[in-house]
Amino acid sequence: MTAISDALALRATASAFDAQRGKLPVLDDPHRSPEPIAVCRQISELGKLITDLSDEVLFRVGADDTAAHTPRVVTAFASAIEPACEAAAALGAVSHQLALLQQAWPYRHKPDTRDAHDTAIHAVKDALTAAEGALWDAASPLHAASAAIAPPSIRLQAARSRSTTTAPGPGPLPPASPSMPLAPSGRAVRGR
Repeated sequence: MTAISDALALRATASAFDAQRGKLPVLDDPHRSPEPIAVCRQISELGKLITDLSDEVLFRVGADDTAAHTPRVVTAFASAIEPACEAAAALGAVSHQLALLQQAWPYRHKPDTRDAHDTAIHAVKDALTAAEGALWDAASPLHAASAAIAPPSIRLQAARSRSTTTAPGPGPLPPASPSMPLAPSGRAVRGR
């Protein structure tokens, strides 16, 4: 594989994780509230991405001839597997809590059920925050390795700087501000 094809594979996979982050449900948004079917579909999509990451590593590790940049590519794909799994696990927790909320719906007027509802909503918020951070952690090494192997063209960089929908290129996280709270691990949570 050439440096360009590897960089493109890294960018495509990073963009897929960026897209997954953009699809995460938002509790306070009526158009993106957590729905059990959508959450389960997203878990399935993440499962496919995890398999793709593993396949990329396997393909390159098993190759007879490797280029000088191949170890960096393998490391980037391999390093994205763990946070991708963490994102899937966090969405699994969201799915579980949504199932509990659905099961408790007929009893929603009882005081104990209201407390359980509040606890489940808090757990969903925490799990969605964890999923967002994990998806960011999965995409970041892929973006960084892609840029190191074959930096994006000046034209692409200019387009990316003008775009409001394209995922940002690799780089340090911006400092935390009131509109960008820190996640529990100390990484900045990116807004949608």
